[in-house]
Amino acid sequence: MAFDIPETAISESFLAASGPGGQNVNKVETAVQMRVNIYALRLPPFAFRKLRELAGRKMTSGGELIITVRQHRTREANREEARKRVEEMLVEAHQRDARRVKTKPSRAAKARRVDSKKKKSGIKKMRSKPKLD
Repeated sequence: MAFDIPETAISESFLAASGPGGQNVNKVETAVQMRVNIYALRLPPFAFRKLRELAGRKMTSGGELIITVRQHRTREANREEARKRVEEMLVEAHQRDARRVKTKPSRAAKARRVDSKKKKSGIKKMRSKPKLD
């Protein structure tokens, strides 16, 4: 499932990167910081909630998803990587979780649990020092 992220929802800024590049890294701004306005994507409510959960600290209170990539040596490669990461997050956010079916232990299971607890307590009582009357 591919998502077309509108260009109006994306803003990019470039900054000096650490990492590969040798001396070139000190004079060229190759790292990209991509900001995506999540409200402009018009996501369904379940996907929006899951995206906020997935993004964690990368999501601002104003609804912007901030992705910083400084993995590659060129701006273009970092831009592609950032777009790929955003798209992967959106794909994962659109996958619904399986509904949890509530279950209850049966009466027999409750009885077995109580019996095993009584048995354990009896064993532990036997370990105590004998009382002299």
